Amino acid sequence: MTASSTPAAGKGSGVRPGHSGLTAQRPASTVQRVLAQGRYETLTMLRNGEQLVLAIVLPLMALFALRFTPLLDDLQGARVDIAVPGVLALCTMSTAFTGQGISTGFDRRYGVLRFLSTTPLGRGGLIAGKILAVLSVLAIQTVVISVVGLFLGWQPNGVGLLLAIPLLILGAAAFTALGLLVAGTVRPEATLALTNLLWILLGALGGVVVPPGRLPGLIGEVAPFLPSGALGDALRAALLHGTVDVAAVVILVLWAGVAGVLAVKWFKWN
Repeated sequence: MTASSTPAAGKGSGVRPGHSGLTAQRPASTVQRVLAQGRYETLTMLRNGEQLVLAIVLPLMALFALRFTPLLDDLQGARVDIAVPGVLALCTMSTAFTGQGISTGFDRRYGVLRFLSTTPLGRGGLIAGKILAVLSVLAIQTVVISVVGLFLGWQPNGVGLLLAIPLLILGAAAFTALGLLVAGTVRPEATLALTNLLWILLGALGGVVVPPGRLPGLIGEVAPFLPSGALGDALRAALLHGTVDVAAVVILVLWAGVAGVLAVKWFKWN
């Protein structure tokens, strides 16, 4: 082999003398880091059997129960038309509050939060990734519940379908803030117990799947002011009548704002 036949000496090599031929890679942008973290968080939630039951199986069971029992009779609208908005609100609470709260609590316990907060992703990027994961899983839940609801005879208001999107995002913001507040202030074991207990109580008595007007006494009067009841009322007004329940929206905004401020103030990263 002659010297002229080596790659370094060939005219088509494209490598200049004194250079190794390797080009430095640019670091990932903030958006790329957040998207990567969001993808990781989403896949982690979907691969967790317990999370999947909470996110998909239990809401579907609630939907079938409400559709085939007389619990929602004597209200304005068919059973399934009243049930679907409430179950969508339940999905939001399951993923944004219970699921994200438990996940964040145990990440905090094992030092994952402290480690990731010191990387280029940063604390803001980590929280943004978690929010992205919540919205991604909620989108999947919404599609599943909507398809099953249509199969069961659901007839949503056309305008309400557009109104429901920002309402679900607002509800996700409120419940994510509440989940992070709990996960960042109490022990992981307490987070597990507290978020599950609140999910049961709010699901049954918080005005989510059953409208506050059907709840007994003082519970029915308090439920509309809870984030669960406010989101349920807002989605029912949108998907049943194509209207905006301004009072419910204001209550959700207040819950999201207050919980967000408290989470930022009190959250402990280790």
